[in-house]
Amino acid sequence: MKKHNFYAGPSILPEYTKEKTAEAVLNFAGTGLSVMEVSHRSKEFVAVVDEAVALVKELLKVPEGYSVLFLQGGASLQFLMAPYNLMGLKAAYLNTGVWSKKAMKEAKFFGEVVEVASSADANFNYIPKQFDTPADASYLHYTSNNTIFGTKVNAPEANVPLVADMSSDIFSRPVDVAKHDLIYAGAQKNLGPSGATLVIVKDEALGKIDRVIPTMLDYRIHIQNESMFNTPSTLPVFACLQTLRWLKELGGVEAIEKINIEKAAVLYDEIDRNKLFQSTVPNKEDRSLMNVTFVMAPEFAELEKEFLDFATAKGMIGIKGHRSVGGFRASTYNAMPIESVQALVDTMQEFEKKH
Repeated sequence: MKKHNFYAGPSILPEYTKEKTAEAVLNFAGTGLSVMEVSHRSKEFVAVVDEAVALVKELLKVPEGYSVLFLQGGASLQFLMAPYNLMGLKAAYLNTGVWSKKAMKEAKFFGEVVEVASSADANFNYIPKQFDTPADASYLHYTSNNTIFGTKVNAPEANVPLVADMSSDIFSRPVDVAKHDLIYAGAQKNLGPSGATLVIVKDEALGKIDRVIPTMLDYRIHIQNESMFNTPSTLPVFACLQTLRWLKELGGVEAIEKINIEKAAVLYDEIDRNKLFQSTVPNKEDRSLMNVTFVMAPEFAELEKEFLDFATAKGMIGIKGHRSVGGFRASTYNAMPIESVQALVDTMQEFEKKH
């Protein structure tokens, strides 16, 4: 039976990425060595990093004056590094869920954190639209996609630079990098396996803070050393390069966005049609294209476990919702084929007929 991987992360990767990485595990770039055992300073691996950086800039149309880094520690470390490097006395944060709250917690070590808006009053099932950002804030931080609650955030309009956690929707839709001083993303959703973290930072934004920054946490050090200050995650970075190549071959971010919109529509349409289910995000414009969250309709709540078991038996893997929301979550990242989304829809319709 075919397995359909709806895990939220680490998550599905393109077949191209898996195949090319598997080959490199045995023989990397004709060296006769594994990509896991070559020097990160060998000319073969330096070429991997250089091409990956170039493709990130090409696919996201990164303007001049920005540096692209492959670091470690995931978004969780970036919650700390961002304010360490960019925050003066104050920073503004849009609170749209768990990851926003974690970012705010770290920023409070460095100064005043202003929560400009929050959707906590409705368990984060919508995106606040109207709010004011303090003019003296160093930046406005937002999380572009919320994996747990199934919402997405378009880049807010603000009178200060933006900082964005794009861990779960990077490369899924176009982004205006020029509006941002910093974009960061853990690789394990849409880019590669866990262990690598993508950072895109505006060079002019750095060096303005009057605090001592530990060497390992200073973006400038990593820029000067071209992501090689310490040993990078060689295998994950190699895999990221393969995904970037795959995405370019597909036609880039604009092409994958159209595919992602189509995939999400297939599933959301079924959720809205099927009387057994309901979306956890009522406002359609706030619904994530990457993480589709839904529950049983109240009158069918007792069927939740039965449906989960039914869907799992049909090959639907990883659709159990986060414990803070319950229900179900189908993650439809770039590598998810529309055939798998349709298979889930077919399963939902079959379950509907059963009841």
